[in-house]
Amino acid sequence: MSDEKTDLFAPGAVVLVTLNNPREKYWGAVIAISTAGISLRGVDLNSFEDFTRLVKAGEDVALNAVFFPMHRVERVEMDSRSGDIQSMQDRFHSKTGRSFAQMIEG
Repeated sequence: MSDEKTDLFAPGAVVLVTLNNPREKYWGAVIAISTAGISLRGVDLNSFEDFTRLVKAGEDVALNAVFFPMHRVERVEMDSRSGDIQSMQDRFHSKTGRSFAQMIEG
């Protein structure tokens, strides 16, 4: 793997992780990736709407720090806009008025 591709998933990169057994999707910022697995600070996509409502309401909420062993990781993709389709970061900002980077920093 080239350094250019490795840098895409460097700590702080915002990604979507698809997991298997059970099938789940998480959105968050990479803490670390290794042969053992991936660590992120983020939320389960099933909780995204609830999480954004709490942030918008000013509730004291925090992102989860989670680790997934590599045998569960099916796919990791960058969270980026695709044409007219917003990224999750864009959706988060439009719903809360806050950037995802602000949430990561605390």
